[in-house]
Amino acid sequence: MTTIAILGNGRVGGSLATALTQAGHEVTVADRTPGAATDAARTAQIVINATPGAGSLDRLVALREELRDKILVDVSNATVDGPDGLPAHLIYPGSSLAEQLQEALPETRVVKTLNTMLFPVMTAPATLTQAPDAFLSGDDPQAKQTVRELLINLGWRKEWITDLGGIQTARATEAAILFVPHVMRSSGFAPFAISIAR
Repeated sequence: MTTIAILGNGRVGGSLATALTQAGHEVTVADRTPGAATDAARTAQIVINATPGAGSLDRLVALREELRDKILVDVSNATVDGPDGLPAHLIYPGSSLAEQLQEALPETRVVKTLNTMLFPVMTAPATLTQAPDAFLSGDDPQAKQTVRELLINLGWRKEWITDLGGIQTARATEAAILFVPHVMRSSGFAPFAISIAR
């Protein structure tokens, strides 16, 4: 059992909390109540960032001490939304939210994953008709191995998890969010993930 704090109690945070609790982990979800994120992060072994990516950097930098020596799993994408509420462009072109977090929090081990799919797929990958991919980006091999095990707890098969390398590779997966509005306009809000055909 791992003690996990999830920052963000929307659809992403809520579905991850339910699935990880069912997998036997001790999960705390921090909402926007003052002090909730601080308390949750302080007592957790792993912290998951499921807050809206546009404000994630400021929120997490404020938790620098609480995140020291911990694994921070970043599942968010930092985008500016268009008039229809769907991602229009990246906040950190040529970089990524994950890289910005790692630079700002050098004593925290940041791992990027689960950001190339609609949220229902994060906790139910086997419901898709084709095998999806979950990508890992991060500089710490041990932290990535820990996150890999969490993904397996969520129903991801080992062969569906691809380690892309260092944290800089997150800029590629974060850029994939720009596919999402076009796919959704074409086929509606049906669960999908970006995967590599092999």
